[in-house]
Amino acid sequence: MKTHDKVREPLFHIAKRSGIVWWKAWLIRIAAIIAALLVCALVSILLTGENPIGIFKTMVLGAVGTPRRVWVLFQNLAILLCISLAVTPAFKMRFWNIGAEGQVLMGGLATAACMILLGNLPTPLLMLCMLVASIVASSVWALIPAFFKARWGTNETLFTLMMNYIAIQIVSYFVFIWSVPKGSGKIGVINPNTQAGWMPSIGGQQYLLNIIIVAVLTVAMFFYLRYSKHGYEIAVVGESEKTAKYIGINVKKVILRTMLLSGVICGIAGFLLVSGTDHTITRDTVAGRGFTAIMVSWLAKFNPLYMVLTSLLIVFLSKGAGEISTVFGLNSSFSDMLTGIIIFFIIGCEFFINYRIVFRQKEAL
Repeated sequence: MKTHDKVREPLFHIAKRSGIVWWKAWLIRIAAIIAALLVCALVSILLTGENPIGIFKTMVLGAVGTPRRVWVLFQNLAILLCISLAVTPAFKMRFWNIGAEGQVLMGGLATAACMILLGNLPTPLLMLCMLVASIVASSVWALIPAFFKARWGTNETLFTLMMNYIAIQIVSYFVFIWSVPKGSGKIGVINPNTQAGWMPSIGGQQYLLNIIIVAVLTVAMFFYLRYSKHGYEIAVVGESEKTAKYIGINVKKVILRTMLLSGVICGIAGFLLVSGTDHTITRDTVAGRGFTAIMVSWLAKFNPLYMVLTSLLIVFLSKGAGEISTVFGLNSSFSDMLTGIIIFFIIGCEFFINYRIVFRQKEAL
């Protein structure tokens, strides 16, 4: 009679958590940040010999060391948060919009075009034209992949990603056409003498209006996703398209409407970048924020209020890392490495929040 070897159970396996108390989740996140700082300190000592306390102090001072740096920090926070708000509805619907970079660029290009071509208009009318043109350009850019997805089921990830590169080349073309002097490939500051189309300052603070606008958008997006009928439909489509169709939701309409909303907010972001921050347009105006916004939205679990914190963390690390390179004369790759380590631990801790490791139980004798 043949005997069969008993299949050995693995030492451990990974199981999905059914739920976790909120304070335990935050304890895991705090522990991850502490572990990240310890690893950064070890790396700093091994690679540079510098005092890690001094490096961390420099990072903090680089982000909030002066009132000017604080305002720049919040301005960058506002722009990143605005773009994150744009991609969040689509992501919650499981429409992977990787094209925010291009959508914001097209909005910024439309804003710059109005500033250059319509600079003689009265300021209120010019600002209105800039905002409308930016929203229309970004919305069209967002609706193209949405239409193809809704009509023929195309892959939105590749479609939106490729449209980023088309947008970059379009912006590069017009930058060359409008360059000063002709053929230099640079526009420079638009309307430096008249400041036509520049976002007005409030109380002497150039960026305050940008911050206020994004704050209002954040609250509005929270209520839209949490309490509106459209927000409910987005959540249902994200959970299961079959369920959405079964209960009578027009999935194609939801896809188009949600991407239109993303395009509108990207247009506002492009308007704020060109009119309120840079006062010019280049192919690098968005500076990768369209991709960083994906991480911001995901880390916040698509909650607009939590996205304020995740945006602040990313911007703080970015500004602080740049100061490290300047003060200590280190290669920028070192500061980027520290930022990467911290973000890696923060993202990695989500695994322990959503999953648990179950070890093999000892067999009874």
